[in-house]
Amino acid sequence: MTAQGYGRTLWEPDDTVRRHARISRYMSWLGRGLDDYPRLWDWSVTDPAGFWSTIWDYFEVLGDRGDAPVLTGETMPDVRWFPGATLNYARNALRTAWTDPDRTALIFTSERSAAGRLTYAQLAEQVARVAKGLRGLGVGQGDRVAALLPNVPEAVIGLLATASIGAIWSSCSPDFGASSVIDRFAQIEPKVLIACDRYAYNGKEFSRAGMVRDVVAALPGLAAVITVGTPAWDDLGRAGNGDRLPEFEEVPFSHPLWVVYSSGTTGLPKPIMHGHGGIVLEHLKAQALHQDLKPGDVFSWYTTTGWMMWNYLAGGLLSGTTIVLYDGSATYPGPDRLWRLAAEHGVTYLGVGAPYLLASMKAGLHPGTEHDLSALRAIGSTGSPLPPEAFGWVYDEVKPDLLLGSFSGGTDLCTGFVGPCPLLPVRAGVISGRCLGARVEAFDPEGKPLTGEVGELVLTQPMPSMPVGFWNDPGDVRYRESYFDTYPGVWRHGDWIEILPDGGCVIYGRSDATLNRGGVRMGTSEFYRVVEAFPEVGDSLVVDTGRLGTEGRLILYVVPAPGHELDEDLIARLRAALRTQLSPRHVPEEVHQVPGIPRTLSGKKLEVPVRKILLGADPKAAVDPNALANPEVLGYFKILHRETTSSQ
Repeated sequence: MTAQGYGRTLWEPDDTVRRHARISRYMSWLGRGLDDYPRLWDWSVTDPAGFWSTIWDYFEVLGDRGDAPVLTGETMPDVRWFPGATLNYARNALRTAWTDPDRTALIFTSERSAAGRLTYAQLAEQVARVAKGLRGLGVGQGDRVAALLPNVPEAVIGLLATASIGAIWSSCSPDFGASSVIDRFAQIEPKVLIACDRYAYNGKEFSRAGMVRDVVAALPGLAAVITVGTPAWDDLGRAGNGDRLPEFEEVPFSHPLWVVYSSGTTGLPKPIMHGHGGIVLEHLKAQALHQDLKPGDVFSWYTTTGWMMWNYLAGGLLSGTTIVLYDGSATYPGPDRLWRLAAEHGVTYLGVGAPYLLASMKAGLHPGTEHDLSALRAIGSTGSPLPPEAFGWVYDEVKPDLLLGSFSGGTDLCTGFVGPCPLLPVRAGVISGRCLGARVEAFDPEGKPLTGEVGELVLTQPMPSMPVGFWNDPGDVRYRESYFDTYPGVWRHGDWIEILPDGGCVIYGRSDATLNRGGVRMGTSEFYRVVEAFPEVGDSLVVDTGRLGTEGRLILYVVPAPGHELDEDLIARLRAALRTQLSPRHVPEEVHQVPGIPRTLSGKKLEVPVRKILLGADPKAAVDPNALANPEVLGYFKILHRETTSSQ
């Protein structure tokens, strides 16, 4: 926390915000005398059963609580939430269809089409139709429905229809490669596949017909393939259909709702199951109490159906918001596309990946003066740490009176467990605090908690949205190995975190991508903050090739910004800045220009697979190319490895 720019207060809640925030109303409803956030958080993690019970009651979750205890079991992962309860995610997501049927549920738009809308009543009617069609195809409770769709209304309809009958949903974006889709869907053996035959991105149209054929050939258990945009979808469940509201199967609290996947950079992606009840409670808590979303808010998050943020966006229906689905590139036809989206549709909460805010800043955009963002009152940022400069840019160039919420969490829990709160200040480079019900700690290697020092991010108390298991994982062997092998009974997430004495949090990147130079450990986010502050740098990646007991090379890869090249002058200035702002140990021995930085389909940089390539691994063994947004760049790292090793 000593780097220049960190910690400057950029926004603080005034009396009006404090009085009207949903979390304030929740605290008043509690009647426990918990009048500030630190005390509320402490109670929420000290008495998790009591806290999550109040979330059910306060938000009037539709379902039967039953008479069993809220929480059973001694230690993670052998705990169970609400074991006697039954409910249905889709019933809760569509409850506004009864109370305010004419409220807009979905706004949907794309690169090539004008925006459309569905009210909650219209959405419920479409869900009823598709659910009836799925039942007619033999889909029942526990069967899987897979979707290969962009961020379009048919995906949300399919999710809710599947959930309404107690079947299990799973989706991939159509920009995935065939083998990447097969690696995911073949594990869960879906009964029905909902797909598209083409999609548009960045001004171009891409056919998916051949890819869909390959996927179908690898899924012999399919009973039907339904293509959106054809009569097969339009007629699904239509014959004799007069139902305006779906029928909902009440299922146990932990009944699987969907399967989402880890990034799958090596080996088969982890098929992570979340339960109906855990997702309902977590998304209500996170979106209402941390994002301050209210019924009627217009909520958007830039995402694809292959990232858990799409599932999180769909969760906005639980709070009665209008969710905005955008299908296309965030920078087409210009870098301000998402700011225009917010202006066009009166978005009140805009969620983006941190790289989009950085790109907007580097492009010299002035969204606050170039677009009508009068409705916008909050911005969410996730996917990677947001540097302090980007915090400042938002308040200077977007709007000075909004709540900027930097989140960190993951696919594993389908939420953020450190993030914003309307009762807490926003400080440059700092995540406001630990989320309610999330006992996040920083552990040293011996499992002792740290304050004011960087440690392993762990969860020492269970949360309801933790996976109910992995698909086809008898005895939860793979699940236990993934999160509980380092600290028994404690969830190890795989990130570096510093918890400040005042409760703020700083994420430093993946703990398995640490830069360990001369015994000084540093997260990659600190390195990128220095390098990517240079206007000549478009993107970067740093890798430490050291192994246990041996010092390796520190190598920096740079993608120059348009109109720039990596020359000796820029290399010298980069090294000087790193020496001054980080340490002499963190000056790279090598700096190379590359055409692109390998990223997952959800935008995360891949330091660890590149490190494996540099240590001699074949690129296809180090990472699944089909899990990457730009697999073509991997070859450059292999070439550079050969060149540098041959010259040594």
